[in-house]
Amino acid sequence: MIALDYRTAFDLAPVGLVISRHRQMVDCNQRLLAMFGAEREQLIGQSFELLYPSTEEYLRTGERIVASLDRDGRYADDRVMKRVDGELFWCHVSGRALEAADPHAAGIWSFEDLSARRVLKVDFTPREREIAALLIDGATSKQIGKKLGISPRTVDVYRARLMRKVGAGTTPELVHRLLTG
Repeated sequence: MIALDYRTAFDLAPVGLVISRHRQMVDCNQRLLAMFGAEREQLIGQSFELLYPSTEEYLRTGERIVASLDRDGRYADDRVMKRVDGELFWCHVSGRALEAADPHAAGIWSFEDLSARRVLKVDFTPREREIAALLIDGATSKQIGKKLGISPRTVDVYRARLMRKVGAGTTPELVHRLLTG
């Protein structure tokens, strides 16, 4: 029989969990290791940057987290992440900063692999991945522009590129294709 304590609950949780300090992984559970195809030694003490498709996305997401934390220090989004073997996949990330005054000082984050529902078949640029994730969430060009610090017109240009890449004629069709692969 398995002992029921907090460590066991953390290790066996059905979603990936990470405890972080200054954007470095201090501890993680078994589900996270399986999701990213990693051994514990590959992640503990490492920067989250290891799990992002690019340094640019890692940096911009860090800025977005700080700018978007709610009053309780919580943040959530869907984004493309990278497994240790280099495979890219859609992931839902939610978490909480433990110190509101310094959001990256310490936090607890959950990761849910969405690849069974969202297949990433098209090669998108980092900015296209960010805009695709926000379109899936139902954000308008104005909302996306504000969140990413770009103009709504620039968002429209990226949306048009995404539509061409997936062969969609309308925004709803684009979202459908992004969701279904």
